[in-house]
Amino acid sequence: MDIRLVMKTARSATFELDDGGAYETFEKYRLFLNHKECMLTDTVITSIYDLKPDTEYELEVHSMDGTNAGSIKFRTDEEFVTINVKEFGAVGDGVSDDTGFIQAAIMACPAKSRVLIPKGKYKITSIFLKSGINLEIAKDAELLAQTDRNRFAKFPGMIESYDEKDEYNLGTWEGNPLPMFASIITGIDVWDVKIYGEGVVNGCASHDNWWNNPKVMVGAFRPRLLFLNHCEKVQVQGLTFCNSPAWNIHPYFSNELMFCGLKIQNPQNSPNTDGLDPESCRGVEILGVHFSLGDDCIAVKSGKIYMGKKYKKPSENIHVCHCLMEKGHGAVTVGSEIGAGVRNMVVEKCRFSHTDRGLRIKTRRGRGKDSVLDKITFKNIEMDHVMTPFTANAFYFCDPDGRSEYVQSREACPVDDDTPVLGHFLFEDIHAVNCHVAAAYFDGLPEQKIEELKMKNCTISFAEDAATDVPIMANGVDACSKKGLHATNVKKLILKNVVIKGNVGDDIELAGVDKLEQD
Repeated sequence: MDIRLVMKTARSATFELDDGGAYETFEKYRLFLNHKECMLTDTVITSIYDLKPDTEYELEVHSMDGTNAGSIKFRTDEEFVTINVKEFGAVGDGVSDDTGFIQAAIMACPAKSRVLIPKGKYKITSIFLKSGINLEIAKDAELLAQTDRNRFAKFPGMIESYDEKDEYNLGTWEGNPLPMFASIITGIDVWDVKIYGEGVVNGCASHDNWWNNPKVMVGAFRPRLLFLNHCEKVQVQGLTFCNSPAWNIHPYFSNELMFCGLKIQNPQNSPNTDGLDPESCRGVEILGVHFSLGDDCIAVKSGKIYMGKKYKKPSENIHVCHCLMEKGHGAVTVGSEIGAGVRNMVVEKCRFSHTDRGLRIKTRRGRGKDSVLDKITFKNIEMDHVMTPFTANAFYFCDPDGRSEYVQSREACPVDDDTPVLGHFLFEDIHAVNCHVAAAYFDGLPEQKIEELKMKNCTISFAEDAATDVPIMANGVDACSKKGLHATNVKKLILKNVVIKGNVGDDIELAGVDKLEQD
Protein backbone atom coordinates (compact mmCIF):
# COMPACT_ATOMS: atom_id res chain seq x y z
CA MET A 1 0.00 0.00 0.00
CA ASP A 2 1.13 3.54 -0.79
CA ILE A 3 0.27 5.96 2.04
CA ARG A 4 0.37 9.69 1.39
CA LEU A 5 -0.57 12.70 3.50
CA VAL A 6 -2.99 14.69 1.33
CA MET A 7 -3.98 17.57 3.60
CA LYS A 8 -3.62 18.61 7.22
CA THR A 9 -4.86 21.31 9.57
CA ALA A 10 -4.22 21.84 13.26
CA ARG A 11 -7.15 19.52 14.05
CA SER A 12 -7.38 17.00 11.20
CA ALA A 13 -5.39 15.05 8.62
CA THR A 14 -6.37 13.41 5.34
CA PHE A 15 -4.55 10.48 3.76
CA GLU A 16 -4.49 8.54 0.53
CA LEU A 17 -4.44 4.81 1.31
CA ASP A 18 -3.80 3.47 -2.17
CA ASP A 19 -4.09 -0.31 -2.33
CA GLY A 20 -5.22 -0.23 -5.96
CA GLY A 21 -8.89 0.56 -5.31
CA ALA A 22 -10.73 3.37 -7.08
CA TYR A 23 -12.96 5.12 -4.52
CA GLU A 24 -13.15 2.30 -2.00
CA THR A 25 -10.13 0.30 -0.91
CA PHE A 26 -10.05 -3.38 -1.85
CA GLU A 27 -10.44 -4.32 1.81
CA LYS A 28 -11.29 -2.70 5.14
CA TYR A 29 -8.42 -1.40 7.29
CA ARG A 30 -7.85 -0.64 10.96
CA LEU A 31 -6.12 2.67 11.65
CA PHE A 32 -3.86 3.24 14.65
CA LEU A 33 -2.77 6.69 15.78
CA ASN A 34 0.31 6.69 18.01
CA HIS A 35 -0.27 2.95 18.48
CA LYS A 36 -3.91 3.30 19.60
CA GLU A 37 -6.69 2.10 17.32
CA CYS A 38 -8.80 5.08 16.24
CA MET A 39 -11.09 3.98 13.39
CA LEU A 40 -11.93 1.58 10.56
CA THR A 41 -11.95 2.69 6.94
CA ASP A 42 -12.78 1.35 3.49
CA THR A 43 -12.16 4.48 1.40
CA VAL A 44 -8.90 5.43 -0.30
CA ILE A 45 -9.16 9.08 0.83
CA THR A 46 -9.60 8.90 4.60
CA SER A 47 -9.63 11.63 7.24
CA ILE A 48 -8.93 11.65 10.97
CA TYR A 49 -10.34 14.39 13.23
CA ASP A 50 -10.08 15.71 16.80
CA LEU A 51 -6.30 16.00 16.67
CA LYS A 52 -4.22 18.39 18.76
CA PRO A 53 -2.39 21.35 17.19
CA ASP A 54 1.37 21.28 16.61
CA THR A 55 1.65 17.62 17.62
CA GLU A 56 3.64 14.70 16.20
CA TYR A 57 1.60 11.67 15.14
CA GLU A 58 2.26 8.32 13.53
CA LEU A 59 -0.49 6.65 11.54
CA GLU A 60 -0.31 2.87 11.13
CA VAL A 61 -2.58 1.02 8.69
CA HIS A 62 -3.41 -2.62 9.48
CA SER A 63 -5.39 -5.18 7.54
CA MET A 64 -8.23 -6.80 9.45
CA ASP A 65 -6.01 -9.87 10.02
CA GLY A 66 -3.47 -7.67 11.80
CA THR A 67 -0.94 -7.36 8.97
CA ASN A 68 0.77 -3.97 8.96
CA ALA A 69 0.13 -2.38 5.56
CA GLY A 70 2.32 0.65 6.23
CA SER A 71 2.73 3.78 8.31
CA ILE A 72 3.43 7.50 8.02
CA LYS A 73 4.54 10.21 10.44
CA PHE A 74 3.19 13.76 10.36
CA ARG A 75 2.86 16.88 12.48
CA THR A 76 -0.33 18.92 12.72
CA ASP A 77 -0.31 22.65 12.01
CA GLU A 78 0.05 25.32 14.64
CA GLU A 79 -3.04 27.07 15.95
CA PHE A 80 -3.09 30.36 17.84
CA VAL A 81 -6.68 30.43 19.16
CA THR A 82 -10.10 28.91 18.55
CA ILE A 83 -13.06 31.24 18.05
CA ASN A 84 -16.29 29.42 18.93
CA VAL A 85 -19.29 30.96 17.15
CA LYS A 86 -21.56 30.17 20.11
CA GLU A 87 -19.44 32.43 22.28
CA PHE A 88 -20.22 35.18 19.76
CA GLY A 89 -23.96 34.70 20.14
CA ALA A 90 -24.84 32.00 17.60
CA VAL A 91 -27.68 29.82 18.90
CA GLY A 92 -27.66 26.81 16.55
CA ASP A 93 -31.34 25.97 17.10
CA GLY A 94 -32.30 25.85 13.40
CA VAL A 95 -34.69 28.79 13.84
CA SER A 96 -32.70 31.86 14.90
CA ASP A 97 -30.73 33.74 12.24
CA ASP A 98 -27.08 33.07 13.11
CA THR A 99 -25.55 34.78 10.06
CA GLY A 100 -24.25 37.88 11.84
CA PHE A 101 -22.76 35.98 14.78
CA ILE A 102 -20.85 33.57 12.54
CA GLN A 103 -19.67 36.47 10.37
CA ALA A 104 -18.47 38.36 13.43
CA ALA A 105 -16.47 35.32 14.56
CA ILE A 106 -14.84 35.04 11.13
CA MET A 107 -13.93 38.72 10.99
CA ALA A 108 -12.51 38.64 14.54
CA CYS A 109 -10.42 35.52 13.93
CA PRO A 110 -6.65 36.17 13.76
CA ALA A 111 -4.31 34.41 11.33
CA LYS A 112 -3.45 30.73 11.90
CA SER A 113 -6.56 30.31 14.04
CA ARG A 114 -9.79 28.37 13.92
CA VAL A 115 -13.40 29.46 13.68
CA LEU A 116 -15.34 26.56 15.19
CA ILE A 117 -18.99 25.88 14.34
CA PRO A 118 -19.88 23.19 16.89
CA LYS A 119 -22.84 20.80 17.01
CA GLY A 120 -26.13 22.48 16.15
CA LYS A 121 -28.29 23.74 13.27
CA TYR A 122 -27.42 27.25 12.16
CA LYS A 123 -29.87 29.20 10.01
CA ILE A 124 -27.95 31.56 7.72
CA THR A 125 -28.01 33.47 4.44
CA SER A 126 -24.42 34.08 3.27
CA ILE A 127 -21.17 34.02 5.21
CA PHE A 128 -17.98 35.50 3.80
CA LEU A 129 -14.50 34.07 4.24
CA LYS A 130 -11.38 35.92 5.36
CA SER A 131 -7.77 35.15 4.43
CA GLY A 132 -5.54 33.14 6.72
CA ILE A 133 -8.19 31.32 8.77
CA ASN A 134 -9.43 27.79 9.28
CA LEU A 135 -13.18 27.25 9.35
CA GLU A 136 -14.25 23.99 10.99
CA ILE A 137 -17.86 22.83 10.63
CA ALA A 138 -17.81 20.09 13.23
CA LYS A 139 -19.59 16.75 13.39
CA ASP A 140 -23.37 17.17 13.85
CA ALA A 141 -23.13 20.85 12.85
CA GLU A 142 -25.30 21.93 9.93
CA LEU A 143 -25.54 25.24 8.12
CA LEU A 144 -29.15 25.62 6.96
CA ALA A 145 -29.56 28.22 4.22
CA GLN A 146 -32.47 30.62 4.07
CA THR A 147 -34.59 30.35 0.91
CA ASP A 148 -36.09 33.85 0.87
CA ARG A 149 -34.36 35.61 -2.04
CA ASN A 150 -34.98 39.02 -0.44
CA ARG A 151 -32.54 38.15 2.36
CA PHE A 152 -29.57 37.52 0.04
CA ALA A 153 -27.10 40.12 -1.22
CA LYS A 154 -26.91 40.51 -5.00
CA PHE A 155 -23.62 40.49 -6.89
CA PRO A 156 -23.70 42.58 -10.10
CA GLY A 157 -22.24 40.84 -13.11
CA MET A 158 -19.97 43.76 -13.91
CA ILE A 159 -19.13 47.03 -12.17
CA GLU A 160 -17.47 49.61 -14.41
CA SER A 161 -14.34 51.27 -13.06
CA TYR A 162 -14.32 54.99 -12.27
CA ASP A 163 -12.14 55.83 -15.28
CA GLU A 164 -14.26 53.51 -17.47
CA LYS A 165 -11.14 51.64 -18.58
CA ASP A 166 -11.58 48.49 -16.54
CA GLU A 167 -14.27 46.46 -14.82
CA TYR A 168 -14.91 44.41 -11.69
CA ASN A 169 -16.69 41.09 -12.17
CA LEU A 170 -18.61 39.62 -9.23
CA GLY A 171 -21.69 37.78 -10.50
CA THR A 172 -21.67 34.95 -13.01
CA TRP A 173 -24.15 32.51 -14.52
CA GLU A 174 -23.28 29.72 -16.96
CA GLY A 175 -20.14 31.43 -18.21
CA ASN A 176 -21.50 34.97 -18.56
CA PRO A 177 -21.03 37.99 -16.24
CA LEU A 178 -24.57 38.23 -14.90
CA PRO A 179 -26.17 39.16 -11.54
CA MET A 180 -26.19 36.36 -8.97
CA PHE A 181 -27.13 36.03 -5.33
CA ALA A 182 -24.25 35.75 -2.88
CA SER A 183 -23.56 32.11 -2.14
CA ILE A 184 -24.02 30.33 1.17
CA ILE A 185 -20.25 30.37 1.76
CA THR A 186 -18.50 33.03 -0.31
CA GLY A 187 -14.83 33.83 -0.79
CA ILE A 188 -13.78 36.97 -2.68
CA ASP A 189 -10.03 37.54 -3.14
CA VAL A 190 -9.09 35.43 -0.13
CA TRP A 191 -6.06 33.21 0.24
CA ASP A 192 -4.67 30.55 2.56
CA VAL A 193 -8.06 29.30 3.82
CA LYS A 194 -9.03 25.82 5.01
CA ILE A 195 -12.67 24.79 5.32
CA TYR A 196 -13.09 21.37 6.85
CA GLY A 197 -14.93 19.07 9.23
CA GLU A 198 -17.62 16.42 9.41
CA GLY A 199 -20.53 18.86 9.22
CA VAL A 200 -23.08 19.71 6.55
CA VAL A 201 -23.75 22.72 4.31
CA ASN A 202 -27.43 22.43 3.36
CA GLY A 203 -28.83 24.80 0.74
CA CYS A 204 -32.41 23.74 1.64
CA ALA A 205 -33.39 24.11 -2.02
CA SER A 206 -36.50 22.40 -3.33
CA HIS A 207 -39.00 22.66 -6.17
CA ASP A 208 -41.02 24.99 -3.93
CA ASN A 209 -38.28 27.62 -3.82
CA TRP A 210 -34.98 27.83 -5.73
CA TRP A 211 -35.77 25.00 -8.18
CA ASN A 212 -39.11 26.47 -9.22
CA ASN A 213 -38.85 27.90 -12.78
CA PRO A 214 -35.07 27.36 -12.63
CA LYS A 215 -34.20 29.03 -15.94
CA VAL A 216 -35.91 32.30 -15.00
CA MET A 217 -33.82 34.98 -13.28
CA VAL A 218 -35.79 36.33 -10.34
CA GLY A 219 -33.88 39.28 -8.91
CA ALA A 220 -30.59 37.55 -9.71
CA PHE A 221 -29.44 34.07 -10.63
CA ARG A 222 -29.39 31.31 -8.04
CA PRO A 223 -26.54 31.10 -5.50
CA ARG A 224 -24.06 28.27 -5.04
CA LEU A 225 -23.24 26.53 -1.78
CA LEU A 226 -19.57 27.53 -2.05
CA PHE A 227 -18.34 30.25 -4.42
CA LEU A 228 -14.64 31.16 -4.63
CA ASN A 229 -13.93 34.22 -6.78
CA HIS A 230 -10.26 35.09 -7.45
CA CYS A 231 -9.04 33.06 -4.49
CA GLU A 232 -5.69 31.37 -3.89
CA LYS A 233 -4.64 28.35 -1.82
CA VAL A 234 -8.04 27.24 -0.55
CA GLN A 235 -8.55 23.70 0.74
CA VAL A 236 -11.96 22.14 1.41
CA GLN A 237 -12.14 18.78 3.19
CA GLY A 238 -14.57 16.30 4.69
CA LEU A 239 -17.86 18.24 4.51
CA THR A 240 -21.21 17.23 3.05
CA PHE A 241 -22.80 19.68 0.60
CA CYS A 242 -26.47 19.06 -0.22
CA ASN A 243 -29.63 20.58 -1.72
CA SER A 244 -27.86 23.37 -3.51
CA PRO A 245 -29.90 26.09 -5.24
CA ALA A 246 -27.61 25.74 -8.29
CA TRP A 247 -24.04 24.49 -8.77
CA ASN A 248 -22.75 23.14 -5.47
CA ILE A 249 -19.11 24.28 -5.53
CA HIS A 250 -17.97 26.91 -8.02
CA PRO A 251 -14.31 27.99 -8.02
CA TYR A 252 -13.99 30.98 -10.35
CA PHE A 253 -10.73 32.52 -11.61
CA SER A 254 -8.97 30.89 -8.66
CA ASN A 255 -5.71 28.96 -8.28
CA GLU A 256 -4.12 26.24 -6.13
CA LEU A 257 -7.26 24.62 -4.80
CA MET A 258 -7.91 21.26 -3.15
CA PHE A 259 -11.22 19.47 -2.56
CA CYS A 260 -10.92 16.13 -0.78
CA GLY A 261 -13.11 13.63 1.04
CA LEU A 262 -16.33 15.55 0.36
CA LYS A 263 -19.88 14.30 -0.20
CA ILE A 264 -21.94 16.31 -2.69
CA GLN A 265 -25.58 15.21 -2.75
CA ASN A 266 -28.65 16.52 -4.57
CA PRO A 267 -31.83 14.83 -5.82
CA GLN A 268 -31.58 13.35 -9.29
CA ASN A 269 -34.31 15.70 -10.56
CA SER A 270 -32.72 18.89 -9.23
CA PRO A 271 -31.89 21.43 -12.00
CA ASN A 272 -28.36 22.75 -12.66
CA THR A 273 -26.98 21.21 -9.49
CA ASP A 274 -23.53 20.41 -10.89
CA GLY A 275 -21.22 19.06 -8.23
CA LEU A 276 -17.95 20.93 -8.68
CA ASP A 277 -17.29 23.33 -11.56
CA PRO A 278 -13.81 24.89 -11.76
CA GLU A 279 -14.07 27.85 -14.14
CA SER A 280 -10.90 29.52 -15.41
CA CYS A 281 -8.92 27.93 -12.57
CA ARG A 282 -5.34 26.66 -12.41
CA GLY A 283 -3.98 23.89 -10.18
CA VAL A 284 -7.09 22.09 -8.90
CA GLU A 285 -6.98 18.77 -6.99
CA ILE A 286 -10.25 16.85 -6.57
CA LEU A 287 -9.67 13.75 -4.45
CA GLY A 288 -12.01 11.19 -2.93
CA VAL A 289 -15.23 13.11 -3.55
CA HIS A 290 -18.56 11.23 -3.68
CA PHE A 291 -21.00 12.87 -6.10
CA SER A 292 -24.70 12.00 -6.38
CA LEU A 293 -26.81 14.70 -8.02
CA GLY A 294 -28.99 16.00 -10.84
CA ASP A 295 -26.49 17.34 -13.41
CA ASP A 296 -22.79 16.98 -14.25
CA CYS A 297 -20.70 15.72 -11.33
CA ILE A 298 -17.62 17.67 -12.39
CA ALA A 299 -17.77 20.23 -15.21
CA VAL A 300 -14.61 22.12 -16.11
CA LYS A 301 -15.26 25.51 -17.73
CA SER A 302 -13.58 28.78 -18.77
CA GLY A 303 -16.28 31.30 -19.68
CA LYS A 304 -18.81 31.24 -22.46
CA ILE A 305 -17.86 33.92 -25.00
CA TYR A 306 -17.23 37.37 -23.47
CA MET A 307 -15.22 36.19 -20.44
CA GLY A 308 -13.18 33.73 -22.47
CA LYS A 309 -12.26 36.23 -25.18
CA LYS A 310 -11.54 39.15 -22.83
CA TYR A 311 -9.58 37.42 -20.06
CA LYS A 312 -8.23 34.38 -21.96
CA LYS A 313 -7.80 32.39 -18.76
CA PRO A 314 -8.11 28.64 -19.42
CA SER A 315 -8.73 26.00 -16.83
CA GLU A 316 -5.50 24.05 -16.58
CA ASN A 317 -3.59 21.55 -14.47
CA ILE A 318 -6.71 19.81 -13.17
CA HIS A 319 -6.34 16.45 -11.36
CA VAL A 320 -9.31 14.25 -10.42
CA CYS A 321 -8.57 11.03 -8.54
CA HIS A 322 -10.30 8.37 -6.38
CA CYS A 323 -13.77 9.90 -6.85
CA LEU A 324 -17.17 8.22 -7.05
CA MET A 325 -19.69 9.74 -9.48
CA GLU A 326 -23.31 8.61 -9.34
CA LYS A 327 -26.58 9.58 -11.07
CA GLY A 328 -25.31 12.67 -12.87
CA HIS A 329 -25.69 13.68 -16.52
CA GLY A 330 -21.96 13.46 -17.03
CA ALA A 331 -19.45 11.99 -14.61
CA VAL A 332 -16.64 14.29 -15.79
CA THR A 333 -17.53 16.98 -18.33
CA VAL A 334 -15.36 19.46 -20.19
CA GLY A 335 -17.52 22.35 -21.37
CA SER A 336 -19.56 23.61 -22.77
CA GLU A 337 -18.75 27.13 -21.49
CA ILE A 338 -15.05 26.91 -22.41
CA GLY A 339 -14.28 30.13 -24.28
CA ALA A 340 -10.69 30.19 -22.98
CA GLY A 341 -10.10 26.44 -23.26
CA VAL A 342 -9.05 23.59 -20.97
CA ARG A 343 -5.62 21.95 -20.97
CA ASN A 344 -3.52 19.54 -18.96
CA MET A 345 -6.30 17.63 -17.22
CA VAL A 346 -6.01 14.12 -15.77
CA VAL A 347 -8.90 12.03 -14.46
CA GLU A 348 -7.79 8.71 -12.96
CA LYS A 349 -8.64 5.92 -10.52
CA CYS A 350 -12.33 6.82 -10.34
CA ARG A 351 -15.63 4.94 -10.44
CA PHE A 352 -18.70 6.07 -12.38
CA SER A 353 -22.10 4.52 -11.65
CA HIS A 354 -25.50 5.20 -13.28
CA THR A 355 -24.48 8.44 -15.00
CA ASP A 356 -25.84 9.36 -18.42
CA ARG A 357 -22.36 9.77 -19.83
CA GLY A 358 -18.95 8.95 -18.46
CA LEU A 359 -16.34 11.19 -20.02
CA ARG A 360 -18.20 14.05 -21.67
CA ILE A 361 -16.61 16.68 -23.91
CA LYS A 362 -18.96 19.31 -25.31
CA THR A 363 -18.37 22.42 -27.40
CA ARG A 364 -19.83 24.19 -30.45
CA ARG A 365 -19.12 26.77 -33.12
CA GLY A 366 -18.96 30.20 -31.53
CA ARG A 367 -16.86 29.20 -28.55
CA GLY A 368 -13.89 30.74 -30.39
CA LYS A 369 -10.30 30.10 -31.37
CA ASP A 370 -9.13 30.44 -27.75
CA SER A 371 -11.38 27.51 -26.82
CA VAL A 372 -8.66 24.89 -27.17
CA LEU A 373 -9.18 21.58 -25.37
CA ASP A 374 -5.87 19.76 -25.29
CA LYS A 375 -3.82 17.19 -23.37
CA ILE A 376 -6.79 15.66 -21.59
CA THR A 377 -6.32 12.16 -20.14
CA PHE A 378 -8.77 9.70 -18.62
CA LYS A 379 -7.25 6.49 -17.24
CA ASN A 380 -7.82 3.64 -14.78
CA ILE A 381 -11.57 4.16 -14.53
CA GLU A 382 -14.39 1.73 -13.69
CA MET A 383 -17.89 2.31 -15.05
CA ASP A 384 -21.15 0.51 -14.31
CA HIS A 385 -24.53 1.33 -15.90
CA VAL A 386 -23.20 4.39 -17.71
CA MET A 387 -25.43 5.12 -20.71
CA THR A 388 -22.57 6.15 -23.04
CA PRO A 389 -19.05 5.92 -21.57
CA PHE A 390 -17.14 8.18 -24.01
CA THR A 391 -18.45 11.25 -25.85
CA ALA A 392 -17.00 14.26 -27.65
CA ASN A 393 -19.59 16.61 -29.12
CA ALA A 394 -18.73 19.65 -31.24
CA PHE A 395 -22.42 20.34 -31.99
CA TYR A 396 -23.75 20.75 -28.45
CA PHE A 397 -27.08 22.57 -28.80
CA CYS A 398 -26.86 24.94 -25.84
CA ASP A 399 -27.65 28.69 -25.84
CA PRO A 400 -30.47 30.51 -27.69
CA ASP A 401 -28.81 29.87 -31.06
CA GLY A 402 -27.85 26.30 -30.24
CA ARG A 403 -30.10 24.76 -32.88
CA SER A 404 -29.30 27.34 -35.56
CA GLU A 405 -27.94 26.42 -38.97
CA TYR A 406 -24.57 27.93 -38.03
CA VAL A 407 -24.10 25.75 -34.96
CA GLN A 408 -25.65 22.54 -36.28
CA SER A 409 -24.59 22.50 -39.96
CA ARG A 410 -22.75 19.34 -40.97
CA GLU A 411 -21.22 21.19 -43.91
CA ALA A 412 -17.78 22.71 -43.42
CA CYS A 413 -17.82 26.36 -42.37
CA PRO A 414 -14.87 28.74 -42.73
CA VAL A 415 -12.32 28.41 -39.92
CA ASP A 416 -12.33 31.79 -38.18
CA ASP A 417 -12.13 33.44 -34.77
CA ASP A 418 -15.30 31.62 -33.67
CA THR A 419 -14.03 28.09 -34.41
CA PRO A 420 -13.13 25.97 -31.33
CA VAL A 421 -10.33 23.38 -31.26
CA LEU A 422 -10.47 19.80 -29.96
CA GLY A 423 -6.89 18.61 -29.51
CA HIS A 424 -5.42 15.44 -28.03
CA PHE A 425 -7.40 13.04 -25.83
CA LEU A 426 -6.26 9.78 -24.23
CA PHE A 427 -8.60 7.12 -22.81
CA GLU A 428 -6.58 4.32 -21.20
CA ASP A 429 -7.21 1.28 -18.99
CA ILE A 430 -10.95 1.78 -18.71
CA HIS A 431 -13.45 -0.99 -17.96
CA ALA A 432 -17.16 -0.28 -18.52
CA VAL A 433 -19.97 -2.78 -17.92
CA ASN A 434 -23.76 -2.65 -18.28
CA CYS A 435 -23.65 0.21 -20.76
CA HIS A 436 -26.77 1.09 -22.73
CA VAL A 437 -26.75 3.54 -25.62
CA ALA A 438 -23.29 3.48 -27.25
CA ALA A 439 -19.75 2.52 -26.35
CA ALA A 440 -18.29 5.77 -27.69
CA TYR A 441 -19.60 8.66 -29.79
CA PHE A 442 -17.15 11.25 -31.14
CA ASP A 443 -18.49 14.01 -33.38
CA GLY A 444 -16.00 16.66 -34.53
CA LEU A 445 -16.40 19.67 -36.81
CA PRO A 446 -15.77 19.06 -40.52
CA GLU A 447 -13.74 22.28 -40.82
CA GLN A 448 -11.72 21.71 -37.61
CA LYS A 449 -11.44 18.00 -36.95
CA ILE A 450 -10.52 16.48 -33.60
CA GLU A 451 -6.72 16.27 -33.64
CA GLU A 452 -6.24 12.89 -31.96
CA LEU A 453 -8.33 10.38 -30.04
CA LYS A 454 -6.47 7.47 -28.52
CA MET A 455 -8.24 4.58 -26.78
CA LYS A 456 -5.96 2.01 -25.19
CA ASN A 457 -6.88 -1.05 -23.12
CA CYS A 458 -10.59 -0.25 -22.96
CA THR A 459 -13.33 -2.85 -22.54
CA ILE A 460 -17.01 -1.98 -22.93
CA SER A 461 -19.96 -4.36 -22.52
CA PHE A 462 -23.70 -3.71 -22.64
CA ALA A 463 -26.56 -4.45 -20.28
CA GLU A 464 -28.94 -7.16 -21.50
CA ASP A 465 -31.94 -4.83 -21.12
CA ALA A 466 -30.13 -1.78 -22.50
CA ALA A 467 -32.14 1.45 -22.67
CA THR A 468 -32.51 3.54 -25.82
CA ASP A 469 -31.48 7.19 -25.81
CA VAL A 470 -29.38 9.74 -27.71
CA PRO A 471 -25.61 9.39 -27.16
CA ILE A 472 -24.95 13.15 -27.51
CA MET A 473 -27.12 16.28 -27.53
CA ALA A 474 -26.95 17.50 -31.13
CA ASN A 475 -29.34 17.84 -34.05
CA GLY A 476 -29.51 14.83 -36.34
CA VAL A 477 -28.25 12.34 -33.75
CA ASP A 478 -30.82 9.59 -33.40
CA ALA A 479 -31.63 7.57 -30.31
CA CYS A 480 -29.95 4.18 -30.27
CA SER A 481 -29.13 1.20 -28.11
CA LYS A 482 -26.03 -1.00 -27.90
CA LYS A 483 -24.24 1.00 -30.57
CA GLY A 484 -20.50 0.43 -31.00
CA LEU A 485 -17.94 3.16 -31.64
CA HIS A 486 -18.94 6.14 -33.79
CA ALA A 487 -16.32 8.66 -34.87
CA THR A 488 -16.86 11.58 -37.24
CA ASN A 489 -14.28 14.17 -38.32
CA VAL A 490 -11.17 12.98 -36.49
CA LYS A 491 -7.68 13.53 -37.88
CA LYS A 492 -6.14 10.58 -36.04
CA LEU A 493 -8.01 7.77 -34.28
CA ILE A 494 -5.88 5.23 -32.42
CA LEU A 495 -7.49 2.06 -31.07
CA LYS A 496 -5.26 -0.34 -29.18
CA ASN A 497 -6.77 -3.31 -27.40
CA VAL A 498 -10.29 -1.90 -27.47
CA VAL A 499 -12.98 -4.56 -26.93
CA ILE A 500 -16.72 -3.89 -27.36
CA LYS A 501 -18.87 -6.81 -26.26
CA GLY A 502 -22.52 -7.50 -27.03
CA ASN A 503 -23.15 -4.55 -29.37
CA VAL A 504 -25.74 -4.56 -32.12
CA GLY A 505 -24.58 -3.64 -35.63
CA ASP A 506 -21.11 -2.55 -36.68
CA ASP A 507 -18.38 -2.34 -34.08
CA ILE A 508 -16.89 0.79 -35.65
CA GLU A 509 -18.71 3.46 -37.65
CA LEU A 510 -16.39 6.09 -39.15
CA ALA A 511 -16.80 9.17 -41.32
CA GLY A 512 -14.17 11.78 -42.09
CA VAL A 513 -11.44 9.98 -40.13
CA ASP A 514 -8.13 10.82 -41.80
CA LYS A 515 -5.99 8.16 -40.15
CA LEU A 516 -6.97 5.03 -38.25
CA GLU A 517 -4.52 2.94 -36.24
CA GLN A 518 -5.88 -0.17 -34.58
CA ASP A 519 -4.96 -3.61 -33.35
